[in-house]
Amino acid sequence: MAPSFTARIQLFLLRALGFLIGLVGRAALVLGGPKFASKTPRPVTEPLLLLSGMQLAKLIRQRKVKCIDVVQAYINRIKDVNPMINGIVKYRFEEAMKEAHAVDQKLAEKQEDEATLENKWPFLGVPLTVKEAFQLQGMPNSSGLMNRRDAIAKTDATVVALQKGAGAIPLGITNCSELCMWYESSNKIYGWSNNPYDLQHIVGGSSGVVPNKGQFPLAVGAQELFLSTGPICHYAEDLAPMLKVMAGPGIKRLKLDTKIHLKDLKCYWMEHDGGSFLMSKVDQDLIMTQKKVVVHLETILGASVQHVKLKKMKYSFQLWIAMMSAKGHDGKEPVKFVDLLGDHGKHVSPLWELIKWCLGLSVYTIPSIGLALLEEKLRYSNEKYQKFKAVEESLRKELVDMLGDDGVFLYPSHPTVAPKHHVPLTRPFNFAYTGVFSALGLPVTQCPLGLNAKGLPLGIQVVAGPFNDHLTLAVAQYLEKTFGVWVCPGKF
Repeated sequence: MAPSFTARIQLFLLRALGFLIGLVGRAALVLGGPKFASKTPRPVTEPLLLLSGMQLAKLIRQRKVKCIDVVQAYINRIKDVNPMINGIVKYRFEEAMKEAHAVDQKLAEKQEDEATLENKWPFLGVPLTVKEAFQLQGMPNSSGLMNRRDAIAKTDATVVALQKGAGAIPLGITNCSELCMWYESSNKIYGWSNNPYDLQHIVGGSSGVVPNKGQFPLAVGAQELFLSTGPICHYAEDLAPMLKVMAGPGIKRLKLDTKIHLKDLKCYWMEHDGGSFLMSKVDQDLIMTQKKVVVHLETILGASVQHVKLKKMKYSFQLWIAMMSAKGHDGKEPVKFVDLLGDHGKHVSPLWELIKWCLGLSVYTIPSIGLALLEEKLRYSNEKYQKFKAVEESLRKELVDMLGDDGVFLYPSHPTVAPKHHVPLTRPFNFAYTGVFSALGLPVTQCPLGLNAKGLPLGIQVVAGPFNDHLTLAVAQYLEKTFGVWVCPGKF
């Protein structure tokens, strides 16, 4: 299914526009971007900060550490590094300390034994942060949109309420891209966030059965099926317990307590998308890291490993667009991004905003303006939608049949390691390496695999068949034990 000549010209123009915008963005970074004496924050010296959430919860339940000391340790670290990273955009330290004190008081009363405490509050006293796009009572909930800069959450999003109900203590809210529609966390309200491994690089942007209620923007119609919320943890052992809490009633659809014999797994791998014109080539660092994993799984673990070539993967971006173009069951068109920019009120003219942006006057980021400009061009006609819907169904069937209930698929998380700020504008379609699995409706776990020679994180994504999250999580834990745990920034 080769693209027509006209389609190739359109795709070339899209990449050319992205490249030109990227050059402007890079120039803005050089002229006015953040400058720091140190490329990375100081390494962690407080032992409490190097423990998993499960380990912290156990120590708190056993009264071996005070919750207030744990929370204070995290607050101290945030105060130390956040001025450089700009990851947390609003603190709730005073409230968190009060909640920590209440935990210590509850434990001092000794009304419940350790087993009861673990059953009721598996994350009792464990600090966490919440993405700003999710409602956290009393905190901003703008999703990086200037029109919503005064929006304050009056209640908690469902997943936030579930985490708080499990005993977790929110310390604040973290940055996101404007309307969570870009893979660099940057917006006009909070600015951009910096990668702690190298401050001139990005941290990423937007991140199933987990409820989405209480976030903005909230997907509706057909798109609601593909929007999935999940945890981000330093340690893989926290993922399944967190997912059990966040999933709520949806946990019944998963098999997280199923015992897995990893050597019995069937492992499939593919080192790139097959050569899409739109995407960057995969970095050699990432390919070599993936091959190390493959060799280990086959020769040391003894698992069945097979290299595959899924030809339809090169249409990943097109499948994502098809997903975003899908009408709801009621036949309604999907919500337009330009309407979200105006928060369903103020009319937004993308072309006028582009002119204003060039003059430094627009309240929107250039990725959002670009997406609004190209929205109608990107959205598929019914004929084109049906064409790529058929491709999506065919690829999904191919993957589901291949994986079954005992297989995983290893695939690059992104074609490059974390790029420098604004570089994503020159490679706007690279997100499709992860976006395709949203379009296919398959569970994925992103796994860190150490650092490259420049000190930037390497990783891989593990994919499984529908509702087989327990397989991807088990592989994530095995890779962590085999190739090393999360590397603290500043140690490189």
